[in-house]
Amino acid sequence: MQPFGIYIIGDEILSGKRQDAHLSFVIEALKSRGLQLAWASYLGDIPAQITSSIKASMERGDIVFSFGGIGATPDDFTRQCAANAAGVPIKRHLGAVAEIEAQYGEGAYPKRVLMADIPQGATLIPNPVNRVAGFAINEHYFVPGFPEMAHPMITWVLDTYYAHLFHKQDYVEASILVMDAGESKLIDLMNHIVVKYPDLKLFSLPKLDKQRSIELGVKGVASHVTAAMDDIKQAITSLNFPWTEI
Repeated sequence: MQPFGIYIIGDEILSGKRQDAHLSFVIEALKSRGLQLAWASYLGDIPAQITSSIKASMERGDIVFSFGGIGATPDDFTRQCAANAAGVPIKRHLGAVAEIEAQYGEGAYPKRVLMADIPQGATLIPNPVNRVAGFAINEHYFVPGFPEMAHPMITWVLDTYYAHLFHKQDYVEASILVMDAGESKLIDLMNHIVVKYPDLKLFSLPKLDKQRSIELGVKGVASHVTAAMDDIKQAITSLNFPWTEI
């Protein structure tokens, strides 16, 4: 299955002037549909960096949601960067123009209409808030940085284009909470699991609370996860560390 990724673009996120709300939203939107987020990248307003990142994920064939930078002000670079990454020119999209005119009338000109200039060949993503559409090209979906606009637009993309993938992947996660054990005491066990089950992803998450504990688990194909967790539980028991199911 193609991996899902996200770009969150804008100096305002990196400077702390605005807090990111997109990462948690996408994780939950995918999870509720039986899908997973493979990667996330935060990018500043650096055109060369934005272009190279988008070009790389297009070449990999990833499915990508990109948030921010598609406005018409001089600090909005994403539309041109997406076009450069795809190797196409920017062209005014008549459907996007119609949406902007329907929302703003004469106020669409001369500046708002600039947001209808998108990569040639791109399709539109409807914006339910102000009808200034996002756009899609090469399974990359570009939406505004405003969560109230962006999140319903991404929901529309998922339900419109990827419903056939929902809850189809054999992928689960399981873990236990191990008490009174430092990670160093479990490294040999972890290495054994990684070698024995190379198709799984192992994770170890220490918890800094009153009682030392570690969430230890794996994720991947259900049958392999079950077998690996049985091995982990037996090993933890033999090491005399108490543990509980999560």
